[in-house]
Amino acid sequence: MKAKKAKKVLVSVVMGSDSDLPVMSEATKILDEFGIGYELILTSAHRAPSRTAKFASEAKERGIQIIIAGAGAAAHLAGVIASHTPLPVIGVPIDATSLKGLDALLATVQMPGGIPVATMAIGKAGAKNAAIFASRMMAISDKTLAKKLDDYIANMAKDVEAKQKKLL
Repeated sequence: MKAKKAKKVLVSVVMGSDSDLPVMSEATKILDEFGIGYELILTSAHRAPSRTAKFASEAKERGIQIIIAGAGAAAHLAGVIASHTPLPVIGVPIDATSLKGLDALLATVQMPGGIPVATMAIGKAGAKNAAIFASRMMAISDKTLAKKLDDYIANMAKDVEAKQKKLL
């Protein structure tokens, strides 16, 4: 039996807590669908700041191209990572408090000038869109991935048409 060749890891999917995995798995599903290699990282801007800084500062030299960071509550993870790396960081606010993710959204989107974080919607839709956005950035220089994205978009349109026919 031939061993399956592992995909080169290009995207880090980072979570502030293991309880964030059900949300962030939406990103990994998309990355799997597009054949993009990724790693799952658990670190915290507040509980493990040294670990977070080390991860972020070493990501580029390890070959990572894009970081997707999901966190709830104060949600400083994406911003802290962005302050330690030149790589694009995509933030996913997670609904983890009584504020239903609004606190995480504001903490993720309100970055000072010079520390950009692309911020997605709260929750699973945001995690899915983060992976699609990462795929779009990578597809600029990858024709195979660009074709997969074109097919994905075409299939979404076909799904709408099929659902319309069921309404009639």
